[in-house]
Amino acid sequence: MLLSLLLLASRSALAANGGQLLDLAALKGQVVYVDFWASWCAPCRESFPWMNRMQDELGRDGLVIIAVNVDHDHSDAEHFLREHPARFRVVFDPDGVLPGQFGVRGMPTSFLIDRDGRVQSRHAGFRLTDRDPLTQQIRVLLHAH
Repeated sequence: MLLSLLLLASRSALAANGGQLLDLAALKGQVVYVDFWASWCAPCRESFPWMNRMQDELGRDGLVIIAVNVDHDHSDAEHFLREHPARFRVVFDPDGVLPGQFGVRGMPTSFLIDRDGRVQSRHAGFRLTDRDPLTQQIRVLLHAH
């Protein structure tokens, strides 16, 4: 179960923007979209505006978006975030703990997790044509309960 693995990794590897650990156990009962990204990832420039819109529109319905940055140099991630601000949670995993655990081979790779903490889908890459199908999957999970 991805949420359980994220919780374990969060204790040792992930820090939120403020340097505090992210409490992923508190996300049970919400739909979670976890996106692995890097500053050099061209499709990530397309996915960030979509994730912002999804968080803005569906956050009140129980959607939580977490973007896991894998840049080794934190300043690269900060530069990307200045150009592409995130209105969702961003955590940093410069040692690549999570991508290794989940077999992430390319950026971006995302996982959609239901309210019970089960992975419902995995998606590699991001194209503008991916927005509508991903949005529909999220809406279905949000309204499943």
